Amino acid sequence: MVKRRERTRQLIELGGLVAKAGLVELTDDDRAVLLGLMIEAAATLQGDDRERALTLWRRRGRRTFADSDAKL
Repeated sequence: MVKRRERTRQLIELGGLVAKAGLVELTDDDRAVLLGLMIEAAATLQGDDRERALTLWRRRGRRTFADSDAKL
């Protein structure tokens, strides 16, 4: 039961990240587009640019978290 709750919480948090990134509105909540974006990101992470992409995306994500924390 605990693992199920942890998994549910993880899925809710991941959905929140999709919303926080603005992807729901930008794609008109098109689930196929959202999945395609994530598949493209996964393909990037399997390629030669993995480390560069991770560094770039991590910086952008941290900046967004910091900006939203500053607005609270």
